[in-house]
Amino acid sequence: MKKVDYIVVGLGIGGICLCEQLKKQNKSFVTIDGGSKGATAKSGGVFNPTVLKRFTAAWNATAFYPAAIDFYTDLSKELNVEFFTKTPIFRIFKSIEEQNNWSVASDKIELRQFLSSNFLKNTNPSINAAFGFGEVLGTAIIKTEILLSHYRDYLQAENILLSENFQYQLLEQQENGVCYKNISANKIIFAEGASAINNPFFPKQTIVGNKGEYLLIQAPELKLDTLLKGAFYVIPHGNGIYKVGATFNRDDYTDHPTETAKAEILSKLKTFINCPFKVVEQTAGVRPTTKDHRPILGSLNNHPNLVFFNGLGSRGFLMAPLLSEILINVLEKEQPLPKEMDIKRLL
Repeated sequence: MKKVDYIVVGLGIGGICLCEQLKKQNKSFVTIDGGSKGATAKSGGVFNPTVLKRFTAAWNATAFYPAAIDFYTDLSKELNVEFFTKTPIFRIFKSIEEQNNWSVASDKIELRQFLSSNFLKNTNPSINAAFGFGEVLGTAIIKTEILLSHYRDYLQAENILLSENFQYQLLEQQENGVCYKNISANKIIFAEGASAINNPFFPKQTIVGNKGEYLLIQAPELKLDTLLKGAFYVIPHGNGIYKVGATFNRDDYTDHPTETAKAEILSKLKTFINCPFKVVEQTAGVRPTTKDHRPILGSLNNHPNLVFFNGLGSRGFLMAPLLSEILINVLEKEQPLPKEMDIKRLL
């Protein structure tokens, strides 16, 4: 029987952050993940502390942002790979009114470091932006495939990754911990994202799936090396390849691409891109969101050794580093869990 402090189920951005926090506190762990591509793998990898639809800061961004920057900088060095590329976002202005609203927002204390007060003129003939751009600073592209593959390799090299889908019927709850196959642990943390709906221990009513779809396009004439935000994000992948999206759908929880989403993306893309392009691929994933747009952390009264880390939604890259630190401090240092994050609030 192998004895560890924790079992971590799931290896998206949530699981990775939990593993790193456990390492910092010198806690032993085993990670269980089958390798299927979840929301992290299928996301656009946009790291953005602002809400560009309303020109506001993301929830608790002043706390999440510095913790995330330090986390990704340190993890890049640890893995010896560059997966976190700082890149500004050029947000297309639709009108003079949007320019004025941006000016007002950029003067607010919580947004000054992110929204540049200087407007940029459009010099790219392949982009329709008569009113220019607002530049968002402090943003980045996270190369999710590189991050996920290198972190899996790291865990495998340390012999602390069990590459399989978790079999819930094999989990045994004990008075002072849990047991799974030949692994005994004090606690198990489920960081499964939207696939938590398959977890018989997880309260399904706490999570709301939000399906997002992307198109991968080839557009050699676009010549864009920054993030572009119009009706959708245009995310450069190099060599004339761009990822465009994502849509939002709360009624379809499958990860199958749809013609409806493809048509929506193409229709809106053509309003702000005027160069030729062709669709190379279409992907879909389900974001784990909540009704109040807050994460769900902690355990339930009847299963105190079963812990959940979920509900990160579309801001997972921003929030996961600090949220994982908060959760591990709750478990290890008995620090209070903020009520706005506690899973019990939704029951």
